[in-house]
Amino acid sequence: MSAGPGSGDRPVYDLLGAGFGPSNISLAIGIEEHNAGKCPAERLRAHFFEKQPCFGWHRGMLIDGTTIQVSFLKDLVTMRNPGSDFSFVNFMHGRERLVDFINHKTLFPLRTEFHAYLEWAASRLRHVVSYGTEVIGIRPVMRDGTIDCFDVTVSQSRGDAVLTTTYRARNIVLAVGLEMHLPPGAALSEHVWHNVDLVQRVNRIKGTSPKRLVVVGAGQSAAETVDYLNRTFPGAEVCSVFSRYGYTPADDSPFANRVFDPEAVNLFFQSPPHVKRMLFDYHRNTNYSVVDMDLIEELYRRVYQQQLKGGFQSLRLMNASRVVDVVESAAGVSVAVELMPTGGVTVLEADALVYATGYRPRDVLGMMGGAPGMCCVDECGQLNVTRDYRAVTEPGSNGAIYLQGGTEHTHGVTSSLLSTVAVRAGEILGSVLKRAPQDTKALAYSARPS
Repeated sequence: MSAGPGSGDRPVYDLLGAGFGPSNISLAIGIEEHNAGKCPAERLRAHFFEKQPCFGWHRGMLIDGTTIQVSFLKDLVTMRNPGSDFSFVNFMHGRERLVDFINHKTLFPLRTEFHAYLEWAASRLRHVVSYGTEVIGIRPVMRDGTIDCFDVTVSQSRGDAVLTTTYRARNIVLAVGLEMHLPPGAALSEHVWHNVDLVQRVNRIKGTSPKRLVVVGAGQSAAETVDYLNRTFPGAEVCSVFSRYGYTPADDSPFANRVFDPEAVNLFFQSPPHVKRMLFDYHRNTNYSVVDMDLIEELYRRVYQQQLKGGFQSLRLMNASRVVDVVESAAGVSVAVELMPTGGVTVLEADALVYATGYRPRDVLGMMGGAPGMCCVDECGQLNVTRDYRAVTEPGSNGAIYLQGGTEHTHGVTSSLLSTVAVRAGEILGSVLKRAPQDTKALAYSARPS
């Protein structure tokens, strides 16, 4: 069979993916289901690269008792294909827990259980992913003055050596997730953490009897961190520092949740820029820097009961405040906290400072550093993206770069969330199939890159 146009002796994949979290797992499932029963010439040849050594999704926040904040029906497949055997319901049935889950009367699974579901799905797709392998460069392959396909360079550690290999594909799907956000000048260390590694960091200090722990942030992760530290170290003072007067409740009411519907993505995409900004600002409180009301009430109840009893207060909320200085020593960290209305400063001597200050999209353009101008950007320097999640490239290009994440400015608040992951995967798969060159059939599906 032909290796495809513009490839020389190198085989051309129909699709290569960077990252193998929920978004690209969902896409890989769609490709598996498309390929089932097809003859070799009709199958899509795809492979994914994941820099982690094995599957993992927010491991640092797999706190016992916490739940995901979306319905189990918004799993990897159900919104696209309710009959898929990759559904959360099928996973629970296979574990003989479906009846118990139904009797639990909840739409929101435990975070640890949903992570187990994702691991189960990923394990069924081991033949299409290379773990411990990171995409480090994407370069266009030109033909007749337009982009025909892409060369994708990946790196992999083998002992002390780092091996690089280049593969070629007609389509690229970038699902590289988010990276931790830290305040300006902040740096991680033995005593300064980000909540992305919370569980692992806490496990290291269990048994050391810390006296004080400081948490910075006002969102769900910050409140969960405060709650977890307070329960884990009841003898320590846990200080929660945030600039608001109180935690802001998440708006998860039925009408507001329509912002996560697939149709809401269509409406957002069609909106003029000023309407997009307005809609995004209106509905930030469905996801950004907000906390579930149940957790807010639990933390308040705990503070109130401690005040009622008097004596040692293990939970201290420092609202309308900000960290103005951090000095680390061998024994711990000194955190200077300013009460913003008065300007008064309190210095907290702590065993650890935890930044629960959120995440930001990774630099997708940086991955394409070898191809300046390959993708079009708007006046704000953000990628122009089509409705089917393609980064806009030169007119007439055969190759396409799809984005799973980093499209809040074009597709709305759902871009980095689980809510539309199955629908988005189906739309990307449909676009890849629709744009497939008519004169060259896809190559036979390969278990590993060749």
